[in-house]
Amino acid sequence: MTPTPNTENTTTTEKLQLTHPWLVAVWPGMGNVALGAGYYLLSKLSMQGVAEFEANDLFDVDYVEVKGGVIQAGRRPRNRLFVWKDPKRQHDLVVFLGEAQPPVGKYPFCRQLIAHVRELGVERVFTFAAMATQMNPAHRSRVFGAATDPASVAEIKRLELEVMEDGHIGGLNGVLLGAATENGLRGTCLLGEMPHVFVQVLYPKAALAILEVFVTITGIDLDLTELAEQVQVMDRQLGKLLERQVEELMPGAEQSDGSQPPDGEDGQAAEPAEEERLSAKDREQIEQLFEQAATDRAKTVELKKELDRLGVFKEYEDRFLDLFA
Repeated sequence: MTPTPNTENTTTTEKLQLTHPWLVAVWPGMGNVALGAGYYLLSKLSMQGVAEFEANDLFDVDYVEVKGGVIQAGRRPRNRLFVWKDPKRQHDLVVFLGEAQPPVGKYPFCRQLIAHVRELGVERVFTFAAMATQMNPAHRSRVFGAATDPASVAEIKRLELEVMEDGHIGGLNGVLLGAATENGLRGTCLLGEMPHVFVQVLYPKAALAILEVFVTITGIDLDLTELAEQVQVMDRQLGKLLERQVEELMPGAEQSDGSQPPDGEDGQAAEPAEEERLSAKDREQIEQLFEQAATDRAKTVELKKELDRLGVFKEYEDRFLDLFA
């Protein structure tokens, strides 16, 4: 079975009249780099949710949530499309945001997605990804690039990015561009550099580097100030983390008590419930930001930043994305 677009409760994509649209597709990955950049575009451009792309036959339910001892119904990952109309009428943007990559059927999924966005008139495809290297965390993130055609490779060189000469791009970030090539669409993958030691934590510096390049290519007006501020905060936090790691490796440093975390084979009780992680003040602040964001899209950036700071974005992700419906 191939995935099919589901437009229930959203604006049908058939009614959209887009001007030379370009597609940006993002999925979860190292450092949350691609999703971080995608969510920032969503928030700062006040994009509009237009469709949900169903692919239930390619996804399974890996776990169920337990709240107050009650098991909740399992939910498959969602795939959603958002649109921004360019006031300059140069290139409208279509952002595809996938919650997870299908464990099987990646190429059929990508071919169906490309077929769908071609119906919207999409002329070019971008994917964002992370590139883990031995970089010094104190340095700026470089941006690597790979493309489907000589003209796009020349553009990467003209922007003085690092051309990815050899290797492979894992997951849908690369496979989608293969499907784009098959359909005669130009495609570019922008990979933001991040330290390999931090691949399991948020790394907005790489997302910022990608978006700086993206706005240069597209010519869109995108204020990156708030993302740059988030980078400064994260740099300070990661710097302290590195200092603690170095201290722990020093001879004579105090060792841990030797206790082992749960192995996660069956129950994963190590992840506390949302209400246990949040204070009453935190919950009140979140609710206030949601109320403000419902009438002022500019507040979605602040809301996203607060949810990331508290480490609870996944719990609020659906509600956050509903703000763009």
